[in-house]
Amino acid sequence: MKPENTFFRPMIRRGLWLGALAAAAATAGAQTVTIAPPQGVLNITANASVEVAKDLLAITFTATRDGADAATVQAALKQALDAALAEARKAARPQEVEVQTGNFSLYPRYAQKGGISGWQGTAELVVQGRDMNAIAQLSGRIQTMTIGRVSYGLSREAAEKVEGEVTAQAVKRFQARANELARQFGYGGASVREVQVSTNEPGMSPIAPKMYMRAAAASDESLPVEAGKGTVTATVSGTVQMK
Repeated sequence: MKPENTFFRPMIRRGLWLGALAAAAATAGAQTVTIAPPQGVLNITANASVEVAKDLLAITFTATRDGADAATVQAALKQALDAALAEARKAARPQEVEVQTGNFSLYPRYAQKGGISGWQGTAELVVQGRDMNAIAQLSGRIQTMTIGRVSYGLSREAAEKVEGEVTAQAVKRFQARANELARQFGYGGASVREVQVSTNEPGMSPIAPKMYMRAAAASDESLPVEAGKGTVTATVSGTVQMK
């Protein structure tokens, strides 16, 4: 049997011990390293808003039908929708007067003692665009459906025209606020560390039903148009370094 070579055993043990000692020292050193929190830093938010006349009108026309069976109700709804579509397509123009079908649904009506006693269904037609007068006049020519919902809004093009202006106002307010607070804390001014800029324009806002119920009752009359104004808002938020 070949004798065991014990010459390297002490060296191996010494190497392991030195390695463990070095690792422990590195860990201890890493634990003592601390990062000082930033000094003289402020979080600031500033807003600016501009009112813009709304330039979009959307009218949702609805039809409701009842019948003993689903096929009869579906056929009646289709007839009403087809007639309204034919009239609306005469006025359709890209972006000015756009036409699309909405919800179309059928559901059973149940008797008190159980079982289906009949069927009811609804259909929708949505007309929207920037030519408010044409859409309002169209509402008086559609005879097979009634006005179910009216909304006004701001087009993306109209919002973009004022986004630069309102953003510039928000930036100026952010800078003024930063310098004002810095002086109150005894500093001469402030510089931007991080900043975020965002804009928000209003979506479609429905109006109260009572404002168009009269036009819905007299279906041969056009809808009165009163769009009102929407608000485009810019927000600037971030951190500044007082100096």
